[in-house]
Formats: sequence, structure tokens, C-alpha cells
Amino acid sequence: MGSDGGTQDHVSDAFRLRLLTYNIQAGTSTTNYRDYVTHGWRQVLPHQQRVRNLNAIASLATEFDIVGLQEVDDGSLRSGFINQTQYLAERAGFPFWSQQSNRRVSRLARTCNGLLSRIRPTEVHDYKLPGRIPGRGALAAYYGTGADALVVVTVHLALGRRSRRTQLGFLRDMIQPLSHVVVMGDMNAPLSNAEMRQFLDSSGLSVPANGEHTFPSWRPQRGIDHILVSSSLTIERCEVLELSISDHRPLALDLRLPCGWQPQSVDIEATPGEINAEQE
Repeated sequence: MGSDGGTQDHVSDAFRLRLLTYNIQAGTSTTNYRDYVTHGWRQVLPHQQRVRNLNAIASLATEFDIVGLQEVDDGSLRSGFINQTQYLAERAGFPFWSQQSNRRVSRLARTCNGLLSRIRPTEVHDYKLPGRIPGRGALAAYYGTGADALVVVTVHLALGRRSRRTQLGFLRDMIQPLSHVVVMGDMNAPLSNAEMRQFLDSSGLSVPANGEHTFPSWRPQRGIDHILVSSSLTIERCEVLELSISDHRPLALDLRLPCGWQPQSVDIEATPGEINAEQE
């Protein structure tokens, strides 16, 4: 999909998008469980490998139209004061980007959700998710207005099942009035978990398969990163990509929107850059 923002099939009049979700672990390499201990200092201190990793992630992202990122750093000590969402957007040629700051540890670490987009969102909303421990969020980008708007939500859910169930209930209520929805991100749970099954049943979202394995990146055994879509959207392909930088692997999905859908609200003359998210 080129920089024009998505591709339209003129034969079927269907608009197609390539989506990517990736927990990038702030650009830190993890190749085995020992790294969590022996390389734990990389979570709070800068290192040269981080920029090389970001460049590899940017190279991968160039093939996509909308990218949802989790565990991005917005410019603290550990990232060398680099805003990683902005860096990836500029390096990969995305004209629009947004971020949601969720957890800050002084100047040492600032964890965010990030969005890279080739289409200018009409608006972006920053939702703080409920939970026993604060610091989780959902970043929702709206493309278009009214009932036909496409809404892409990037999330990073809690580790604890009780908090995760509450967060999924919040997401269900948030997306219930919407017709064309994508919810993607690190959900920290396989689709077989009870709270995930309940969410799928109550939200009406579909899954591309039974949950591709994305974690841990060096030997994927669990599917905890997901891209879930409304029944109005057609999944054409979904795959886990062979990039083992973070402790997660990226998950990609090719999506076909309803015939006749167009991002009509896009202002092609809009100045590229950050789209500020409205806090909810």
C-alpha cells in the first residue's frame, strides 16, 4: 500500500488496508528468558542497539497503512530521549502519527501506545482503561465521520485476568455503537481465555484464526497479540512476521472494507505530523 493511504480495487470498488500491531518493548532485543535478568538494565538505560532495532522496525512498517504500537517510549533516558513513535513515523515515511502516554517512571521510562498512519485520522481519542494498577490505555483513531467511520483501536491490556476482564468490558461498551471497528494490540491473553471469549461473543468482533502465536519471539508458543474486526470488514490474510527484536513478534492483517467506503474526510493538503489525541 503506497503513501497515498490504502489501495482501492477499482474492479470490486473495495478499499483495502494493511494493518500491523507490534509490542516493540521500547526497541529492546530479547532472545531468551535470561535476557529479562541479564539485560534488565536496558529497560532504564540507553544503548546503541536500540536505534538499530528501531530502524529495523521502521523498515518493516513501510509495507503497511496503519500501525499500532505498544510499549513505545516517548522520550526518556532509556530511549536516549528519542520519541520513538515520531522517530518510526519519520523513518518509515508515515505522514501522521499519534501517541498515548500511559506510564511514567520519572525521567527513566515513559511507556506509550503509538499510532502510525498513511491516512489522516478525522480524530484520535485517548481512553484510560480501568484496572487495579493504572497505566493501561486504548488509543482510538477515527477515519471518517458518522455511522460509516472506520475506527482503529490500539490497546495494551493488563496482565491480571480480573483487570483484563474489566478493560474488555470497557472496550465492548466503547465500540458497541460503531459499525466498522478494528481492535488490535497486546491483549496479554490467548483467545481461549474465558474473558476473551466473552468479549468476542458480546462485541460481535471476528478473529482471523484461532490466535497466531506471537510470544515469546524466540520460540512463539502463545497467541496474546490480536487483531479483531467487525463483521462488516473482510479479513483477507493474517500472519505473524519473522522479526525477533522485542519479546513479541509483529502481527499483520490485510483488510477489505465495505464496497464504496472511502476516507472522504481526509484533507490531502493537511500538514503531516502528530495528531493530538483527545483525552476521554
